[in-house]
Amino acid sequence: MPGGFEIGHDGPTAVVVGVDGSDPSMRAAAYAAGVCRRQRSRLVAVYVREPAGGLSSMMDSTGQSRAAALQHQDDTERLLRAQLGLAEAEGIRAELLVRSGDPYQELSSVAHEVRADSVVVGSSTSIGHRIAGSLAVRLVRNARWPVTVVP
Repeated sequence: MPGGFEIGHDGPTAVVVGVDGSDPSMRAAAYAAGVCRRQRSRLVAVYVREPAGGLSSMMDSTGQSRAAALQHQDDTERLLRAQLGLAEAEGIRAELLVRSGDPYQELSSVAHEVRADSVVVGSSTSIGHRIAGSLAVRLVRNARWPVTVVP
């Protein structure tokens, strides 16, 4: 059948998951890893670090607050790399991309770059997101890829 079905692969070839170390994001990563293991697809985890600067850095005259935030981000990145190492031990092709900026923009950019078949994120636990909108809601509204939101 010319232009028909793709032969040799059934299911997604690349799944992008947003991770930040929170419980919902780690559940999303576990879900995405399971999908990738079953479908023999590639897992691309994206960790978006908060950019330095802004109002909080101007108010932090000693630099202690900024140093603590950077240490927390470094610890989170180490945790994520360790978890992906476990996924790779199970035979999952996994990689961690670390970006800085707006999580929505960075996840969208990575999904476009790797030609993702789907995006997986954890649900937000922030009360402020009920007003301003969460990352998951923004991804679903713009609907460039199928989005799975894991509670």
